Amino acid sequence: MKTKLFFVAVVSLSSFSALSQSLKIGVKGGSTINKISGQTFNSQFTYGYHLGGFATIGLGNKFAIQPEVLFNQVNVDTSAQFSDIYKLNKLNGVQLKYITIPLLLNYKPSKILSFQVGPQFGILMNKTKTFVENGKDAFKSGDLSMLGGIQLSVSHLRLYARYAIGLSNINDINNKDKWTSQSIQAGVGITL
Repeated sequence: MKTKLFFVAVVSLSSFSALSQSLKIGVKGGSTINKISGQTFNSQFTYGYHLGGFATIGLGNKFAIQPEVLFNQVNVDTSAQFSDIYKLNKLNGVQLKYITIPLLLNYKPSKILSFQVGPQFGILMNKTKTFVENGKDAFKSGDLSMLGGIQLSVSHLRLYARYAIGLSNINDINNKDKWTSQSIQAGVGITL
């Protein structure tokens, strides 16, 4: 009985030790260049920011899973057609605040370079309070995007750049115009 208990303890400690060597957590932040596509929005990109945390779980030498939780501020400008289509009083700019949850697969072809790809789930936390029609929110509360990018890892420092393309229509007013999001993120992360 003592031998079995000892064996279970050794296996448990070995598993925990292996997991702790392949698990890294950290913080990150940077700039975000945003755009919402649709005929009622300007086709230009605007600037915002993102802050949050991440974990990297190693799956061997070449692959890892990297879940993240980020706060994103998205600024977008409406076009001149917006007020005509939706009958709102000349609303020029909109500020949205999202909590985004990317779930990335990292492929590491070299010691410092990783390619990243995966889905991102966005939860709308706050929106411009005047941006409503008949009491109905203009933006849907969730957004699904696909991400792709690169990351450089040097010691505890991570530099990254990625592109996200929205897969879902975030227009919650009506189906006159399909709104999809696009963003480019660049930033710095530090593993703890």
